[in-house]
Amino acid sequence: MDTDTASHDKGMITQDLLAILCCPETKQDIRLLEPNLVEQLNQRIAKGELKTKGGQPVTEKIDGGLLRKDETVVYPIRDQIPIMLIEEGILVEKSDLS
Repeated sequence: MDTDTASHDKGMITQDLLAILCCPETKQDIRLLEPNLVEQLNQRIAKGELKTKGGQPVTEKIDGGLLRKDETVVYPIRDQIPIMLIEEGILVEKSDLS
């Protein structure tokens, strides 16, 4: 794996990009979500169990995710593009991340 890239398939973004991104709502730091947690969230998405901060059900699986420091919001990565819109953030609980 390229050392400048945090990757798992289409969920990859460069470390340089990751270093400059922050939560658009709170300005908290973010970190790349581990692949096993991406899979867990995708299972919940398939069951219709997750909602966005905008109140809409999440219907499209994610390729990766950026977890806010307080671990309450995941910003999805789709086709190597982080979706950093407040209303597109996926609401999660600590139990979703274990």
